[in-house]
Amino acid sequence: MWPVLRLLRRGLSTAAPRGLVYEKHGEPAQVLRLKNLAIASPANYEVRVKMLAAPINPSDLNMVQGTYALLPHLPSVGGNEGVGVVAEVGHHVSSVRPGDWVIPVDAALGTWRTEGVFSEEALVRVPSDISIVGAATLSVNPCTAYRLLSDYETLRPGDSVIQNASNSSVGQAVIQLAASLGITTINVVRDRPNLQSLVERLQDLGADHVITEEQLRKPEMKDLFKNCPRPRLALNCVGGKSTTEMLRHLDYGGTMVTYGGMAKQPVTIPVSALIFKNVKLCGFWVTQWKKDRYQNREEITKMIRDLCDLIRRGKLLPPPCTEWPLEDFSQALRDAQTPFLSRKQILIM
Repeated sequence: MWPVLRLLRRGLSTAAPRGLVYEKHGEPAQVLRLKNLAIASPANYEVRVKMLAAPINPSDLNMVQGTYALLPHLPSVGGNEGVGVVAEVGHHVSSVRPGDWVIPVDAALGTWRTEGVFSEEALVRVPSDISIVGAATLSVNPCTAYRLLSDYETLRPGDSVIQNASNSSVGQAVIQLAASLGITTINVVRDRPNLQSLVERLQDLGADHVITEEQLRKPEMKDLFKNCPRPRLALNCVGGKSTTEMLRHLDYGGTMVTYGGMAKQPVTIPVSALIFKNVKLCGFWVTQWKKDRYQNREEITKMIRDLCDLIRRGKLLPPPCTEWPLEDFSQALRDAQTPFLSRKQILIM
């Protein structure tokens, strides 16, 4: 563990900029190398940022592997998310100034580095009175959860939502955001040796019901809906049988949104769900959502402002994390790919 605040007390490093660079696609542990980076002074509309922290997300690993929908030109620095402090601004930069904290708006920025120069429009300012880990993990998973709960069904207090992969970072954010809105969550997880510990942790975040995929398939599920309305919204990050089983419990006219496919299995939809239950099926990718609003930032800035307000009020906690100095990236990558670990790996710069 490497406490973030200790780094801040020491001041920002003056060492040569470094980053985790990959020159070809492959397994991250095999193709990523810690290298010195050449950093120029920011030009017009550019910002030099000293990174503070950056998480390792599944999408980051997929990008290095070459299996993600968005792939940068190679060689490239890994990482899509993180938080940094503005060190210098070029001419005509108006939205940030030195000392501000910033996070990426777009993907493929290359955040696994100590320092970088980015375009002003690729960054958005966040308040520095929230935790560094909270800021570093803000731009992907909480934003995904926010949009999933906002954009597909008009949910009111007392309504319910069902989701799988509930212990994922998005799932934990959904639980907390829904709780702040008075929305009931039905949370599906895979069975595991430490199941009771996981159930208690999700309940501490505000989960109303936590069930396993096996329980989801049992006839006893109907008893749950004696005191809980059938969900109008289902959030799918798994695919395969888990998706089909969630559909069985969706209310008439409800919506299922798929935002991931952890099982790497197709989404199979019974014909009866479409004809007799009139369910709607949608897909969501937060990267595309942001790209569609790249020139008009009002929705993005409002979302970030709302999420930061929830963080300040203790209504939105970051996922459990393990912090690693950048030099220990190999172990951080191994832990990020370890099943059932349920901790976000954070690189500290």
